Amino acid sequence: MDIEVSKINQDKPLKEVYEDLAAEWYLSPEGPMALTRVETKAQMPWILAEIRKYIGYKAEILDVGSGAGFFSNEAARAGHKVTGLDISTVSLKVAELMDKTQTVRYVEGDAYKMPFPKESFDVVVAMDLFEHVSDPEKIMMEMSRVLRPGGLLFFHTINKNALSYLIVIKGMRWFLKNTPPEYHTYSLLRTPEQINDWCDECGLIMQQVRGLRPKILQRGFWRLLWNHDIADNMGFVWSRSKMISFSGYAKKFREH
Repeated sequence: MDIEVSKINQDKPLKEVYEDLAAEWYLSPEGPMALTRVETKAQMPWILAEIRKYIGYKAEILDVGSGAGFFSNEAARAGHKVTGLDISTVSLKVAELMDKTQTVRYVEGDAYKMPFPKESFDVVVAMDLFEHVSDPEKIMMEMSRVLRPGGLLFFHTINKNALSYLIVIKGMRWFLKNTPPEYHTYSLLRTPEQINDWCDECGLIMQQVRGLRPKILQRGFWRLLWNHDIADNMGFVWSRSKMISFSGYAKKFREH
């Protein structure tokens, strides 16, 4: 998750800087951070239900590329023991500030070489990560390494096709305020089939993949088209079609 460094006022105390960014990332309707926030909120009930079903109510979870803590902080509120890993110090400080439970362990580190022992977590999560990194397969290998046998790996990313290029890459620039020109790069997008292949190579068996799309008949969607921003009540629904974006999870059945 990219940080808009230009927004950091060096004349302010760091505490005020983090508070300003927290207010923007958690409350502002503008920019890709707002879209990530509402997408994560829409996916949380399903992810938490699957974790409760297969792992339990007190899972040890690693959130890779945790950014501002949208997933980590909600998972902690649900009672799980959560670690958030990100390369950005600023993002981690904002995430810590917004952690109402004050239980999440935020760690600055590289997803390509995670600072955790083998088989440390019951669940590993990569939300909106694969489309921002050059070698997601290598990160998948690392996530499998730190995942315990029987554990679950959740992900959400953007599909790679002409429709996703038009709606996500071009559409975000046209319709969503303050989206950086290169926020998404088409060459970094991956298909569900590619992710399934990575899982096979990493000792993971795909359990479920489902599409995610906005509710086009809801007021929040038309607000996006008209006002070029995102309301917190903008709805997303699961879809059989995975053409735009998709979420899923795999299970680790053997040691890797």
